[in-house]
Amino acid sequence: MSLVRFIVLVFISFFIFSSCVKNNQDPSWLQVNDWALESNLALSGEEGELTQNFSNAKVFVNDQLIGIFETPFRIPLLLEGASNLKIFPVVINNGISATKKVYPFVERYELDVTLVKNETVEVSPVTRYNSNTNFWVEDFEDINISIENDPNTSAATLQFSNVDLTASNGNYYGKVILNDVDSSWVAYTTDELYIPKGVDVFLEVDYFNTNDVYQGLISVSPSGVTNNVNIRMNGQGLEEVKWKKIYIELKELVIGSPNQSSFKQSFIANFDNGEMEGIICLDNIKVVWF
Repeated sequence: MSLVRFIVLVFISFFIFSSCVKNNQDPSWLQVNDWALESNLALSGEEGELTQNFSNAKVFVNDQLIGIFETPFRIPLLLEGASNLKIFPVVINNGISATKKVYPFVERYELDVTLVKNETVEVSPVTRYNSNTNFWVEDFEDINISIENDPNTSAATLQFSNVDLTASNGNYYGKVILNDVDSSWVAYTTDELYIPKGVDVFLEVDYFNTNDVYQGLISVSPSGVTNNVNIRMNGQGLEEVKWKKIYIELKELVIGSPNQSSFKQSFIANFDNGEMEGIICLDNIKVVWF
């Protein structure tokens, strides 16, 4: 679809939506607040720390798609009476703001409500990981870290830290300092995971960084070892740096790997010139798959 045609379609859709609301002065309203992620007792804590960035919600009313909206939001509905709401958690896929995806590993939120003209139904959606989800977690709460610095190519090393950075979850996280001397960091997870081809698989990472860092997927097979460098987590400015969470989809990389592969995660960073030092902090690293 051409850009011009896309813009025209968006304009027409907005015009129709606006006209409907204008010509129907008495809609009911739906207000959806930010998501909450709760533990699933059936998982016995396997999911690790319950950090999340479900920044959007996909909304169905009576099984009719209403749309995807950034939370929190309030929207008019040209409906009334007994209604069923189904709300799905949506993530920014691979850190690309234009790419939104229903996160497949968590439950939808469902609620029966009564919609009344000129009145607002307020919903605070809650979700949890599905019971059949598999996890590999490095949350830096154990003295044995499952991430190894490459002894041949890494000048900097990943260290435990518990210095308060205002939003880290748990007691500890991993920290790397880059400078003119320790100017590179190369590391990889030590556990080899066997993930079937074709299943949904994501990497979740909490990060606080003033220096770019690249994530990659290492495939280990009888034919050799391949590191597919995948996603860059952009360095943030020193004055506004904060903890963020990213969801990285790995399904296609797994599909494209040689048969009989096992998988590790890699992290690569080179010192970004222009600052006295570069900071990379990682926490709650999770590989999640079915």
